[in-house]
Amino acid sequence: MRGLRDRVRAEVGKVLVGQDEAIELMLAALVCRGHVLLEGVPGVAKTLAANAVARALGLEYRRVQFTPDMLPSDLTGTMTLKGGELVFRAGPVFTQLLLADEINRTPPKTQAALLEAMQEAQVTIEGESHPLPDPFLVVATQNPIEYEGTYPLPEAQLDRFLFKVDVGYPSEEDEHAVLRLRRRGVVPATLEDVGGVVDAGALADARGTLDATTVSEEVAAYVVALVRATRDLPSVTLGASPRAAVHLVTAARAAARLDGREFVTPDDVVRMAPAVLRHRLVLRPEAELERYRPDDAVQTALAAVPVPR
Repeated sequence: MRGLRDRVRAEVGKVLVGQDEAIELMLAALVCRGHVLLEGVPGVAKTLAANAVARALGLEYRRVQFTPDMLPSDLTGTMTLKGGELVFRAGPVFTQLLLADEINRTPPKTQAALLEAMQEAQVTIEGESHPLPDPFLVVATQNPIEYEGTYPLPEAQLDRFLFKVDVGYPSEEDEHAVLRLRRRGVVPATLEDVGGVVDAGALADARGTLDATTVSEEVAAYVVALVRATRDLPSVTLGASPRAAVHLVTAARAAARLDGREFVTPDDVVRMAPAVLRHRLVLRPEAELERYRPDDAVQTALAAVPVPR
């Protein structure tokens, strides 16, 4: 996976600057059969990142702009009359990388339709199940500062995302590099230069090596202790679920493979813990008033649990 990661990062680097973490976690999510939530203010290239990664991985890509009037059938598809017979017309969810743009702008009913697709890799129309392509990756985006007219994702749906990535502003050096990229007006001209550098066989091999990565009993116990510690923090009203422990072990396996190892270390767990846990913790109102963040809670849990040696 290390070579695969390096090829994707180099290719996406033709159009995107300073988002190595987002690129790496999207690749890890695809290999882990998980999904990614990108959160950041407008204009930090969340959409561009998803498009460029899809191109580098050679995946079919579709973008859906979520709106308050969007219906589940607009996403999943519907039955239509053709030649006197009812036939299924597939919706945009039938792709390999789906960008769910501004996911928190659509009502819960449509969010629930996407949830089935994420969890079951299928959609159900008129009682009939339709499988989605494999691989299938949802990259959802949301704006952290805009609340009017939004439908915040419930905790149960947030728990389905393997990673939540906070996409912040670039450094001053990276922002200068962004201005040096070729453009046609405001449109990046370099996006057309991004081509597929990974084939289906390489992705299948990466998935196979991931499942074969060794996790010792000591590391597994460390993950359990860390997840349980989040439930006892005084600043947290809802801690990480058992699903979070499964996701954290899987993410740590991906981290090990990205570093070229066949076994997981505690450092892999520490490295992936913020992205896996930050969106699964619900803080108490008084903690939020003191500007305490979920990442602060994750760091507190990491500091409270002894690292196995």
